[in-house]
Amino acid sequence: MATDKRVFTLRLREKNFEKIKVIADKNKRSIAMQIEYLIEQHIEAYEKEKGVISPDKHNDV
Repeated sequence: MATDKRVFTLRLREKNFEKIKVIADKNKRSIAMQIEYLIEQHIEAYEKEKGVISPDKHNDV
């Protein structure tokens, strides 16, 4: 199954991993999809406050 998602390693504190696992289970998501959802929510909030991020340009973020 092909995907356009980039693979990388993420290290989490055990406590945070377990809490995200609980949230993911309640939302019927995998842990990876829950983390991606949380990141997307944060990016959306950040852009609403500070403007759209252009990955092609080096913004002073």
